[in-house]
Parts: sequence; C-alpha cells; structure tokens
Amino acid sequence: MADEAPKPHKRRERYSGKHPRSFSQKYKELDPAKYAGQIEHIIAKGLTPAGTHRPICVDEILAILDPKPGETAFDATLGYGGHARLILPKLLPGGRLFAVDVDTVEMPKTEARLRADGFGPEALIIRRMNYAGILGLLGESGGFDCVLADLGVSSMQLDNPERGFTYKADGPLDLRLNPGRGQPASEFLRAVTVEKLSALLAENADEPHAALVAAAIKEHQLPIKTTADLSEAVRSGLAKLSPKPGEEDIKKSLQRVFMALRIEVNGEFSALDRFLEALPWCLKPGGRAAILTFHSGEDRRVKKAFFKGEADGTYASVAQSPARPSAAERRSNPRSACAKLRWAVRSPKPAVGQ
Repeated sequence: MADEAPKPHKRRERYSGKHPRSFSQKYKELDPAKYAGQIEHIIAKGLTPAGTHRPICVDEILAILDPKPGETAFDATLGYGGHARLILPKLLPGGRLFAVDVDTVEMPKTEARLRADGFGPEALIIRRMNYAGILGLLGESGGFDCVLADLGVSSMQLDNPERGFTYKADGPLDLRLNPGRGQPASEFLRAVTVEKLSALLAENADEPHAALVAAAIKEHQLPIKTTADLSEAVRSGLAKLSPKPGEEDIKKSLQRVFMALRIEVNGEFSALDRFLEALPWCLKPGGRAAILTFHSGEDRRVKKAFFKGEADGTYASVAQSPARPSAAERRSNPRSACAKLRWAVRSPKPAVGQ
C-alpha cells in the first residue's frame, strides 16, 4: 500500500495589532512550559494567563490545613492543580492526596502536569467525580486529616469561549462543568418559566433586577443559543431601567446572570449541601477543613454548617468570620477579590448520628 501523503503544514493563526485578542491566538499563554518568560510578564501585570489558573489564599490555606508527612488529604476541586501542587510535597513521604473533579476537559491536562512533576499514583489519587460523593472514598482513604474545597470555576474555564462561561466572548451557551452530563444552559433557558428564572437569579446571584432580566430573557425574539444572545437579552432588559445603568453596572449584572445559570445547570448548591453534611463523617479526629467560597449563597451554607457543627460538638473550633485575600493578592490577582475562606477543626467526638 502506498504511503499516505504528508499533511500540509498549517500556519499558526495570525492576528492584527500588537496583542492577541481571541483565546486561540494566545498561543504563548496556552503553552506556559515553552514561554515561561511571557507568563511571568502577564502575571506581573496582575493578569491570569489564558488557559491557566492562579490558586487563591495559598498561605492561609496551608496554615489552616497544616498538612504533614504521612497524612491523607482531600482536594474537592482539583481544577488546574495549583493548591494540590503545593499540598502534595508537605504530605510526603508516606502521605496521599485524593483529588476529584467533574471537568472532563481540563482534568486530563491537570493530571498530566502533576504526573510530569513527579507525583505518582501512590501519592496522588485522582478520581472523576463530584466532591459531594466524598463518603464513597472512605473505604479507600480511611478518612482525611485535611480537606480543601475551592468552590466556583477556574480561570481556564472562564477564559475559553467554547465552554460558554463568560459574556466577554461569543460561544455556545453551555456553562456545564462536565460537558458530557446534564443539559446546557441554552436548553435550560428554553424550558424554564419566567417565575423560576427570576427566583434563581435572585437566589443564586443576588441580582437586584432579577424579575426584569428574567422577563427580557424569556421575551427575547430568537432562541438564546450563545453567550452573545444571552448578553443581548440581559442588556435589553436593563435598558428599560430609569435612569439607565452605566456599563460597569451592566457588566456586574451580566456576571451575576452567568453565575446564577452556571450554579443552576451544575446543581452546585445541592452538591455543596451534600458535601457539608458528609464532611464531619470523613474527617479524622482533629482533621482540618478549609472551604473557599466566591458568592454569598455558598458562604451562608458553609457558615451555617460549621456553626451548627460547633454547637453540637462535632467541630472543636470553626472560623468565627471568614478570612479574605490580602490587599497585595487582590491587586496581583483581581479574580480573588470576592473570595472568602472559612475553616473548621474536627473534634474527637463522634458525628451526630454515629
């Protein structure tokens, strides 16, 4: 059989101007191993390189969790692996980190990076699952000395327009953390009632104009299939306000609408509730838990669960108020600005119901 003809070389996409604008054109940012100098320059400007993620409250989380050699830890949201990469060396020798995530797109990339850093399967156990199923790991892990849950979405998900997480670039309105499961946001919007949509915009994102925005979305002339379609509908609703909001206020509403739909499509609040209920059963006596939240709805749930556990003796101590990223971190990484960090320490007393 004759040899196949070689495929013609495809030149990299060129862009006009000095700086690339689209996600695919940022080839240097998307290859940090090859363009380390470029990455350092972008981070120094207070930006997050495309396709990457910068871990938040690293020093505070390490101080709370205090991972030690031989201990067993749990990373509830592996993401880009920034926290995991810093926790793992402190568990060695002899320790293990169980890390889970539902993102089938980013998870293989993260595992490949961590394996390349020398973290083998005896130290880093990765599972594709929702962190709400933490109880299912008890038999294999024997319980956890420290648990980290960094909630929300990662920058590499937000930046990629193909994932549909942001109003800043046009793409399919998907918003699923696991694209292979459930329905995309576009299908959800087609079926949801205006009353339910208004309620979830208020509950999931504290959107002050929830009723007006929900009505505009449902009254949109064409089916909302893309992020641009949704942005147009939201803007048309806000345009009815008097006085009309400025561009910054419009952007904040767009952020809230996209976040509210993402939380709904992925069932994030119900997953967090199940995780918080299971957490005391999975922590060893004296075990430490740290949870990083990015929205008042998340923080309220964590605060309520931790205070309840302290009151019934399940937790020996809990954070009385959340820690926040330092001023320096907020300047360096603006995406950290809304983060809140709470912690709890498991008491030797059995969990209620044990």
